Amino acid sequence: MSLPFSEALTAAVRRTRTPLCVGIDPWPDRLPWPGLGTDRRALAARAEGFGLAVVRAVAGEVPAVKPQFAFFEQLGAPGMAALERVCHAAREAGLLVVADAKRGDIGTTAAAYAAAVFGPDAPFPADALTISPFLGPDSLTPFVDAADRHGGGLFVLLRTSNPGSARWQAPVRADLTRWLAENAALRTGSDHLSPLGAVVGATHPGELAEARAALPTSWLLVPGYGAQGGTAADVAPAARPDGLGALIVSARGATFPDRADPAWAADPEPWIRARVRSLVADVAAAWPEIRKG
Repeated sequence: MSLPFSEALTAAVRRTRTPLCVGIDPWPDRLPWPGLGTDRRALAARAEGFGLAVVRAVAGEVPAVKPQFAFFEQLGAPGMAALERVCHAAREAGLLVVADAKRGDIGTTAAAYAAAVFGPDAPFPADALTISPFLGPDSLTPFVDAADRHGGGLFVLLRTSNPGSARWQAPVRADLTRWLAENAALRTGSDHLSPLGAVVGATHPGELAEARAALPTSWLLVPGYGAQGGTAADVAPAARPDGLGALIVSARGATFPDRADPAWAADPEPWIRARVRSLVADVAAAWPEIRKG
């Protein structure tokens, strides 16, 4: 990534004319090629093959992919090696990589988490990272410093798509939003957007609109479109009037069929490419500004 994250994302969204980000979630019990085995090493090989198939299928179709680190981490060292290769392959294919790791810690531990994804020697190279603010503002500082230093982006959990999120997120949302707005405004680029963004689920369209108004310079990462029930109309309020400012995530809905499909199991790449093109058209129909480039 030669441009800072926000500007690189703006350029990628304009080039592909879509805000769709495809999640890479290699669920072990749903991976293709079951004949390769189910021990950790075999599952890691299947996870890597799946991740690389997603990368090949969506390169040039969407601006970014979002590998879910947990699905690789649970497979131990082989899984982490697979994640490393998938991250490198995605960037080599011209895709931006959003590392969905939801890290959150303080001091040197937070800095170590950030070093895993940002910088020329990062083992899991990514352009942006999801982080949790639950430990307080000082826990975000090491991540912000690392992102500033390396031109990376951050998506801070603000309102996640799961049903129970309101119980603990609602009490802190107003203060966290103010902190994000103040710090994002200090980091705007030529696109008038900031690399310091927020995660707001597609299952809360009213709060998406509120977040867009309260965070005018932030990119919003919007999970929950598709399989979790969010529609293209639901996610439209996340965008600015020019169609920028939101990255809409589909993982299961973009990469897994609803029912057993032998063709997908044998070679998921063509199915994923066709499905992603369908989702791009679906988003564009509800979000015509994005087609203006």
